[in-house]
Amino acid sequence: MSRMQGNGSASGNAPRAVMTSEEKFLRVKRELHEQLIAGMDLAVIGTMNEEELRMEVRRAAEELTRLSSDLLNLSERERLVNEVIDETFGLGPLEPLLRDPTITDIMVNGPKVVYIERRGRLEPVDIAFHDDRHLLQIIQRIVGRIGRRVDETSPMVDARLPDGSRVNAIIPPLALDGALLSIRRFGARPLLVSDLMAYKAITPEMVEFISACVKSRVNIIISGGTGSGKTTLMNALSAFIPRDERVATIEDAAELRLQQRHVVRMETRPPNIEGTGEVTARDLVRNALRMRPDRIIVGECRGPEALDMLQAMNTGHEGSMTTIHANDTRDSLSRLEMMAGMAGFDLPIWIIRRQIASAIQIVIQVARLLGGIRKVVKVSEIIGMEGEVISMHDLFGFKQTGVDARQVPQGYFFATGIRPQCMDRLETSGNGLPTTLFERRILGS
Repeated sequence: MSRMQGNGSASGNAPRAVMTSEEKFLRVKRELHEQLIAGMDLAVIGTMNEEELRMEVRRAAEELTRLSSDLLNLSERERLVNEVIDETFGLGPLEPLLRDPTITDIMVNGPKVVYIERRGRLEPVDIAFHDDRHLLQIIQRIVGRIGRRVDETSPMVDARLPDGSRVNAIIPPLALDGALLSIRRFGARPLLVSDLMAYKAITPEMVEFISACVKSRVNIIISGGTGSGKTTLMNALSAFIPRDERVATIEDAAELRLQQRHVVRMETRPPNIEGTGEVTARDLVRNALRMRPDRIIVGECRGPEALDMLQAMNTGHEGSMTTIHANDTRDSLSRLEMMAGMAGFDLPIWIIRRQIASAIQIVIQVARLLGGIRKVVKVSEIIGMEGEVISMHDLFGFKQTGVDARQVPQGYFFATGIRPQCMDRLETSGNGLPTTLFERRILGS
């Protein structure tokens, strides 16, 4: 969306002139929106479908802007009409950003500061809300659509947009400089494994092994940092789950888009204004066990539900998957230990470690490298216990060797030369692989 800013001038008055022009536009837009809402015939609106309603709003908005022709030129009037329609039906100033498929993240730092991530790089955009109240109204509109709330008694919220994009908001008094809003976008079409290979995020050899693990009901954890592509990879790997299996998904904010038909989706619920009615991920994992799922997929393990997830993996729900925030495959196991300990049973650490070692076979590490490039940087296998320590070895990895002139990471994928212990399981499941797949070498060479 264009803003009425020119190239500027050397005079000290130029910035003030630009701000005055913009303030005038925002004032006219606010007044026009109020007039439009006040002039709507609710009885007639109730008989229209969305397309007819949009056309009627555009007609009314164009008529009102024509009466203000002394204030705005033709291009400004067209922009005004579009923004009023976005304000009426959508998320106001955010709508143009949500329509741009190249934007992957939107970050609102108060009403006047907005950043986006495009092609892995952060950049400011010339978008603004009228004031704190306007931004708060947009946040309320987002969370209200899914029955969530955000106010002074509950100033933080996770929500989602209709396309599955994940939204996090925090408002004053916790946010000191105005409400904060973060939107993690999802494309119109979920990425497939073929897309990930085309982007060189993973190699065909790694896909061949991981797909055989998924088909053979091997339990998998996907580990990585924020925005590293954990959910994207899980969505892609779901394509290898046999079509005749029943899959139960559990998330805090529903963002998984599994490529299956028989999927039952569940989402946690925060407490209501009286502090009751909360439904946690742990509650949903326990309930899922009674729903006869073949596999359970937890969008992200972040608390005591980790213990219930491990028990499910150990008691007939093989082939389950989850994601976890960690910087390395070994670190992910330490985090699992910590979260399982939060379940409140005061279990000795060696019992938790044995649960982990018997429940999980494969850990996949994904990372967001310099410039926003995402890659699968390690595939590791848990092979059991050595004393009180979980034993693990790496099967595949990625070695970064530097960056090019455009600051794009350079490197290579490799196989470590270790034959997985789960090969026997893959073969008995009819998904055997040639041992040459794991020979020590640089992949793709």
